[in-house]
Order: sequence, then structure tokens, then C-alpha cells
Amino acid sequence: MENAAVTTPNLSQEHFRDIDSDALFPATRSTHRPRILLLHGSLRQRSFSRLMTEEAARILQRLGAETRGFDPAGLPLVDDPGADMDKVQELHRLVTWSEGMVWCSPERHGAMTGLMKTQIDWIPLSQGAVRPTQGKTLAVMQVSGGSQSFNAVNQMRLLGRWMRMLTIPNQSSTAKAFLEFDDNDRMKPSGYYDRMVDVMEELVKFTLLTRDNTAYLTDRYSERKETGEELMNRVNRTSG
Repeated sequence: MENAAVTTPNLSQEHFRDIDSDALFPATRSTHRPRILLLHGSLRQRSFSRLMTEEAARILQRLGAETRGFDPAGLPLVDDPGADMDKVQELHRLVTWSEGMVWCSPERHGAMTGLMKTQIDWIPLSQGAVRPTQGKTLAVMQVSGGSQSFNAVNQMRLLGRWMRMLTIPNQSSTAKAFLEFDDNDRMKPSGYYDRMVDVMEELVKFTLLTRDNTAYLTDRYSERKETGEELMNRVNRTSG
């Protein structure tokens, strides 16, 4: 109910909207399996970030999700004028297909790997007036060769926010990852394994909760005030 005593002279009444419960809680829900894309950040033959995403994909499938992975081998550097764009287009198609993502990177020199950042940098913030990542869910994980750290997941969480993704609260960081996988490249039972399961469970829940009302959740007052052309010019603006 509107409070007559509240004055908001700076609001554009034409573009201000009350909360629409019907849009926030749609009666019709999607019935297809949640679509989750998994990215890993290492090209090593025995890449523990890849093994983590493969283990996570198994849990996601048990939870009813459809999963796809991306092999970053051959992905060129961003802005390379001689780049073969086939690999980039493959990544773009997978991002468009997905409703949620898992990013898993090794920690190298206290940060995510350059390969992980390259994949994220190739994901466009906009394609025309469409923002491929906006409103999609994201889970972040990292593996470390030494003691447990959270540098890589913290960086990826920052990037997810920048790309307007719904980054779930939980996250996974596996220390001394070389000790956590058996000779068949399956993750051993441990607290680290249990935490990964927690993260995947939470990702599926958040994806199911938000995928049908993403457009409404990301509908913004300030952008309603802009014309479509002004908004496209601002979103597509590049620097450097």
C-alpha cells in the first residue's frame, strides 16, 4: 500500500514500477532439465580443475540437470587479430544454451589462471541488446596444490557479479587436490567432496527458482528510463 506521506520528487513516475508478484512468482514453470555449463581452468593432462568439474557434473546429473563442458584447448587470446574464432563461437553457443554455470579454476600465483580468465573474457557482456550472462546462476570452485585458499573463488565471484550473474552464496575450495583423486580420477570421500555436493545442490535450487523470472529480476528502473538505443550504446561501449 502506498504511503501518502512519502515524497519522491526525483522519481520518474512513468518508469517506476511496484513489485509484480505474478511476475516474481510465475504460475507456469519450465519443465525441462536445468541446463548447466561447466568451465575449468587448466590444460594439464591430469587437470584437477577438469576432474572437479567432471565430478560436479555427475552430481548435477543426479540432481536432474543437463550438463555440458567446454574444452578450452585451442581457445585464442582475447583480441588476437589472427584468432580462429570457431572455438570462441562454440563457447558463445554454450553460454547462450545454459541457464547456469560452474567455474572451476586452479589457484596459480595467488589468482585464477590466465586460461580461466581468457574464457570469461571471451564471454560477451552483450550481443546487441541481449546480455548472455545476465540473470544466469553461477557456482564458483577452485583447486589448490597447497593449503586451502579462496583467492580464485573470490576473483571469480567478483567477475560473476560484474557480468550480472546470480552467484550463489556457497563455494568450494579443495586444498592439495592431488591427494583428493584416486587412480581412476574419481574424487575420494572427504569433507571437500561433501562441500562440492552442497554447492551443486544449491546451484540447481537457485537455477530452478530463478530461470523462469530472470527477465523480471533483472528489469531495472534506471534502464527503463533510457531509450533502447541509449542502453545498447552504453552496454556495448568498450575501452582500451
